[in-house]
Formats: sequence, structure tokens, C-alpha cells
Amino acid sequence: MDCQVDMDDGGLQWYEQIGRQEQFEDEERERTRLTMATFEIHRATKRRAKLRLGMSGPAGSGKTYSALQIAGGLGGRIGMIDTEHGSGDLYADLLPEGYDVLSLSPPYTPARYIEAIHALEDLGVSTIIIDSLTHAWTGEGGSLDRQGKIADKSGNSWQAWRQVTPEHNALVEALLQSRCHIIATMRAKTEYVQEKDERTGKQVVRKIGLAPIMRDGIEYEFTTFFELDVQHMAYTGKDRTRLFDGEIFRPDMETGRKLLSWLNSGVDGPRSTTVMSADQKTAMSDAINRASTLDDLYRAFSVAYRVANSLPDAEALAELTALKDERKALLEVHNDAEFGIAA
Repeated sequence: MDCQVDMDDGGLQWYEQIGRQEQFEDEERERTRLTMATFEIHRATKRRAKLRLGMSGPAGSGKTYSALQIAGGLGGRIGMIDTEHGSGDLYADLLPEGYDVLSLSPPYTPARYIEAIHALEDLGVSTIIIDSLTHAWTGEGGSLDRQGKIADKSGNSWQAWRQVTPEHNALVEALLQSRCHIIATMRAKTEYVQEKDERTGKQVVRKIGLAPIMRDGIEYEFTTFFELDVQHMAYTGKDRTRLFDGEIFRPDMETGRKLLSWLNSGVDGPRSTTVMSADQKTAMSDAINRASTLDDLYRAFSVAYRVANSLPDAEALAELTALKDERKALLEVHNDAEFGIAA
């Protein structure tokens, strides 16, 4: 009987169901229309670009030396973010023009890497060498370290990754959006193999480098990725320039010059002459003021920094930078030392 009563309601349930379906279809059509309106189709055009070069190799493969040689070939002022305990100064006499070193000490949070990148950009360098990017993943205060500490405290490993992954992604975004050439070195997992020496006929042990010690897939974020061996020879694991396909070579200044020629061979991209809108500035200011941790702050400021520079709007950048500095000072007072996120 109850079923009969439910069915004999004058069709109200049926009309309600149809109404909800029509509303959903109308909303879906509107979403589709708005999405389609944002599509941009244009003829493929090669534009001038900045270098995004990744390099990995085992200890002793010459990553720092090779990075400096390539940067020298690119020309312009060079800045190095050194996480290798002063190794950046060991090659002070390598380049006639010299280079600047920013020593980065623990904690190696993505936020501190982002701040170091911005500091060198503000200094006016043309090329930034990050030596090495591996510490942002496995070092003290790096993503793996932070994920482990958060998981230990919360008991939820998945939830910890939900917090750490955006921090890592913000660093990758800072690398890709920088107005400077970027050369990032990474340590590689090391393995030893035994093989026959063709000259002597004896078995010898050789050290080889495997995947970079970084989050899986990091090599695909770069335009070109070199893998170095202990003989300081490089081959390309990935190369969108197609300059080094199938080659095994020793990186030098000529490598940098070849890359620069390819990067400059396109047309200039369109330049915007507008300033940041009031709504944009308000939204970015709110995001900075709402930041509850230093990592949140640098994610918010990274977006603001990128937008202000792309316009370019120096006045808005100065305002947002001052706001970031005020928020940073406040957060450092209340910083949770257990997570090691102090800048």
C-alpha cells in the first residue's frame, strides 16, 4: 500500500526527477560552453625560450663542473644555489667572468628553494644553477622528510602526501616559470656492474648512475635532460631540442652555445603592457595574508611573483613582496619547529 501511495502522488516525484535532470543538463551545457570559449587555437610557432636543463649522475660524474661550463656558454651573469656544503666555490677560477654563489643550508624545503630562486632573479643573473635539486626531495626538511614527520604525527600517510605534493609542485612551477635559464643537477642512484675489459680480458668493476634521486618523472619537466657517467660523458635521456640525439659527449661551453642558438632561433613572444588588475592584486594579497605556514606563503607568493613579472608590473610586485615579508616575519614567530619549516 505504501508503494501505491508513493506512486499515486500526481506525478510529483516524476516531475521532480525530470526537473533535476533538465537542470543538470542545462548546467552541463553551460559548463561546456564556458570551457569551449576558453580554447585557443593557433598555428604552431617556435618562440624564443629560456633553458630548462636537468642533469643527473653519480658522485664524481662532474655535474657541477659541467653545469658551470654550459652556463658559461650561455653567457651573461651566473648564479648558483649551492646545497653541497661549499662545493660551488671550488670552481671559482673556472670561468673568466666568475659567478655568484647562494649557499643554501637545511632545512631544504621547497619553499626555501623558491625563495633562493627569486633572490637570484632579483640579483639580475641570466642563468641559475641549482646544485643540487635532490636535497629538496631527500634532504633534511625536504619533501620525503616532511612527509614522514607529518605522517608520524597524524598517522595518515596519504593525508601527509596531500600536504607535501603541492609544495613540491610549487617548486617545479618556479623552475618552469623563471625568467632565467635554469640548470638543475640531481644525484643519481649508484650501482656497480662487473664487466670484461676488452683490452686486458680481465673482469673490472664499473660504477654506473641510474635514475635521478628525485620524485619520479622529474626529468620530463625539463626541455633537455643529460645523464652523466663517471667518465664525465653525457647522453640525453630526453631532448626536445633534438641537438644531441644519439650522441655521447663531454659537456662544455660549446654545449651551452649550441643550446643558446636553439633557444634564440624562435620569434619573440607577445609582451603584455598592462598592469595587474585590482581584483588580481586583492586576490593575491588575500592568499598571502591567509597563509598559515611558510610553505603556504611561498606558494601564494610564487603565483603573485610570476603574474607581476609577466605583465610586468613592478609596483604591484613591490607591494606584494612587502606583504610577503610582513607575513613571513609573523609566521616565523609562530613556526612549528617540529616540521622544520623555518626559512
